[in-house]
Amino acid sequence: MAVSRRVASFVRAAGFALLSVTGSAVADDKFSWSVTGTGTSDYVFRGMSQTDNDPTVQGSVDAAYGMFYAGIWASGLDFGDDADIEVDYYAGITPTWGPLSFDLGFIYYDYPGYSVDDFEILELKAGVSGEVQKGLTAGATVYYSPDYNDTEYVVYEGSLEYALPQFHVFSPSVSGGIGHYDWESAGTDYTYWNAGLGLAVDKLSFDFRYWDTDLTDAECGSTTLCSEKFVFTVGITLP
Repeated sequence: MAVSRRVASFVRAAGFALLSVTGSAVADDKFSWSVTGTGTSDYVFRGMSQTDNDPTVQGSVDAAYGMFYAGIWASGLDFGDDADIEVDYYAGITPTWGPLSFDLGFIYYDYPGYSVDDFEILELKAGVSGEVQKGLTAGATVYYSPDYNDTEYVVYEGSLEYALPQFHVFSPSVSGGIGHYDWESAGTDYTYWNAGLGLAVDKLSFDFRYWDTDLTDAECGSTTLCSEKFVFTVGITLP
């Protein structure tokens, strides 16, 4: 299978990078934690609305020790049936190598109470990011699920973020990303993208973002869930 060959190459490269960065990274052995609460006009995941284009609330608890991190994140859902909440569990390591920061870990997506059997999803993740010039950060991430409905899929994502000059009390930035979802055995193959403006002030953050995909209404199964949309999100992080 073509996906398997690409994933095998990806795993070998990630393994080599992990050995290299682990040998050169110096871990900061400080413990840190945070709690975040968010309200959003639409929960959009990889270009698709997960709340039937309606607003919802979200929250997370995160902890880190040196290069190790773990957390839990939850969001309201509306799949049109008994799926009302999504809970994600994740953990990994964030070693550095020179100007590069790596993120190697996993995400487990759970949907408590959902009547669809075996809908829980495990993804493995490998990402790298770094400042390509002053104020401009670029990143790339690969997500791989080895057993989703007895098959596998891969997601490729790239991102850019540019920090703008301070504006009054706000620290603004512009960012954008593009991703490609490849579930070859099911014939699901689409591209999604986003662009937006972020504003941070003290513990508050605001995000104004445009989303779209290349899916047709027939491929999406809806005229609105995968179409272009503007999403506003506000969050607070403590402590």
